[in-house]
Amino acid sequence: MNTTIRIKLSSMMFINFFIWGIWFVTMGTYLTKGIIAATGAQTGLAYGTQCLGAIIAPFIVGMIADKFFSAQKILGVLHIIGSVLLYLLSTKSTFDSFYTLLLLYMILFMPTLALVNSISMNQMTDSEKEFAKVRVWGTLGWIASGLVIGAMAWEATPDRLNITFYVSAIVSLLFGIFCFFLPNTPPPKAGQKVSIAETLGLDALNVLKDKNYLVFFIASILICIPLAFYYGQANQFLNEIGLESAAAKMTIGQMSETVFLFLMPLFFVRFGIKQMLLIGMLAWVVRYLLFAYGDVGQNIWMIYLGIALHGICYDFFFVTGQIYTDQKAGASIRSSAQGLITLATYGVGMYIGFYVAGQIVDQNSAGEGIHNWNTVWIFPCLFAAGIALLFFIFFKEKQKIAANN
Repeated sequence: MNTTIRIKLSSMMFINFFIWGIWFVTMGTYLTKGIIAATGAQTGLAYGTQCLGAIIAPFIVGMIADKFFSAQKILGVLHIIGSVLLYLLSTKSTFDSFYTLLLLYMILFMPTLALVNSISMNQMTDSEKEFAKVRVWGTLGWIASGLVIGAMAWEATPDRLNITFYVSAIVSLLFGIFCFFLPNTPPPKAGQKVSIAETLGLDALNVLKDKNYLVFFIASILICIPLAFYYGQANQFLNEIGLESAAAKMTIGQMSETVFLFLMPLFFVRFGIKQMLLIGMLAWVVRYLLFAYGDVGQNIWMIYLGIALHGICYDFFFVTGQIYTDQKAGASIRSSAQGLITLATYGVGMYIGFYVAGQIVDQNSAGEGIHNWNTVWIFPCLFAAGIALLFFIFFKEKQKIAANN
């Protein structure tokens, strides 16, 4: 892969995740503290649009991108249409109108996560060695979005957070045009006869016949319930307890994720799959315990440590899980199996989690704009602990992940 293509692919990753991160992190604060004045349950529904988009995304990629059109052209069209929806979102003042547009937008955006991966890997001769160097720019794009929000101090006036949608709309429009100049990625199954089961990824269900993988699969869905509490409620929590530039401070989590991503091969050699997955689960228990008892005074270190644990929370469970899935599925159903675990976690699991989180937040309201966060965070803490215990008992896999992964 030459330097020009590497720069294009890295820029693609950076911008795609910047477009998402610039509004997604602070949306909970905007909805609850801004002009829309949404409830916790409504905020959960809003974040749940990501999950509905993740469920629908495989059909868009499988039925359209794989058979009919080049991936970079689909990516460009999705972002250009998305820019219009993002602009309209910045103008809405009622939850119903906001939610409808947001759902439409996330149905269009979630397929872009698979498309940027496809475009990148199509240009690589050794994806295991090259992909991480390109994908890390997506994390850097997310970090940059948080730093921009912090630098502009938009969170200090929640009504102004609609600017994040406006900024995202402009960047999305320009990026959509840029996509047409990305390396050509033709549809891999053009002209081929593909069964409905293959298109929908149903052939991947065979991997669930392995009892250990089935335990992992169920645990993955369940652990995404407490995971959703962080994505949906953390920024609102941090702003409510008075942490300045909360979105910028939250990028510590992505910085941690980047560091641990590069250290993962060392952990793969030392620990087995079961230990790696358990460490990831237990990190969620510790994180929520720190949030439950942390504050912006003497215990502010607990808040920062809870944010920094994101690297372990995400990499040890989800990255390990993706590699474990790859090993269990084999080459014949590799893509379908990855799509299945993504649908199960970011689709089903997190949708349930966002709904539950919204209900828990509403139940612990202590007045207008004030919540009993200690009780809110204890719930996902105990939930994650229960899942970790059941996983420890029923998951019997003994093998280790190969170091070259």
